[in-house]
Amino acid sequence: MKVLFLVQKEQRAILDRLYDGIAEQCDCDKRELTSAEQDDLRGYFRKHVDVTLYDRIVLFLRFKKEIRQVRFIQTLPNLVILEHDAYQNYIPCKYTGKFSAHYRKLPWARVISSGFMVSERLRDEGFDAHFVPKGYDQALLQNRQRERDIELGFVGSLNSVAYAGRKAMLESVAEVENLLITRTKSGEEYCETLSRIRYFVSADVGMGEYMIKNFEAMACGCVLFAYDQGEAENRALGFVDMQNIVLYRTRDELKEKLAVLRASPQLTEAISLAGQALVEQRYTFRAVGHAIVDAMRAPLRKHVPLSWKEKLRLSLGL
Repeated sequence: MKVLFLVQKEQRAILDRLYDGIAEQCDCDKRELTSAEQDDLRGYFRKHVDVTLYDRIVLFLRFKKEIRQVRFIQTLPNLVILEHDAYQNYIPCKYTGKFSAHYRKLPWARVISSGFMVSERLRDEGFDAHFVPKGYDQALLQNRQRERDIELGFVGSLNSVAYAGRKAMLESVAEVENLLITRTKSGEEYCETLSRIRYFVSADVGMGEYMIKNFEAMACGCVLFAYDQGEAENRALGFVDMQNIVLYRTRDELKEKLAVLRASPQLTEAISLAGQALVEQRYTFRAVGHAIVDAMRAPLRKHVPLSWKEKLRLSLGL
């Protein structure tokens, strides 16, 4: 399978190992597009791409740039959209409902989403949606066997509007527990810090899926306290409360389970080892990359151009 894989040249997350995992399973022509190139996909394709050479054309680009160029994207054959942010379709933010609106203009495209329930909801709306979860960079992040001298910690950003629930929960926990909330540089410093945290408090409040940070913390041997995204999401990922992860919905529930673990170092160690084993087996970027290729292999829906009536209806938001 010959794949044209268009990704962002500049982005915060280091996803090279994910791209390597994809390339291991197909004949992958990966192109890193600058911001300017993403702004002018028509021009980029005209100058640099022969679409007839590819069995799949995969877009993993800035959503806000894709939605401005839907008329051109509608012309692309064998289209697959890889999306890690489609959860924003279903939470209060500037992109509420906009993913659905975009995909309605591309009804033949396959959408690979990182949320199980997000994928289910998209399928219920009629889209060809497939679930492949987020994961972690196995080359960059592993348990360094450091002294766990930070009992309770969170490493990451709180600045986005989408993180408002995260910020509120973490600040609430910090009122009653000695919670370190910090940021680090990506790479070595991040890995070293995670390897010093005994209990990592993740707070993906209101997001409906688990962010990359959860898998990273588990890979580094933290006991992960994760805001509970629901039975279906947990079952799809193999998360089992108080076995390989600690799930909570309220600050009080977190405090109660933290007290249990503080009183039982053996249980703490068992959850840490089980969580690390789970992500090492299933959620390395290599494994996730393989799963992405599996998700794009099945025949796509027939690419039927929209009629002028359908285009008018969509343009009017009807």
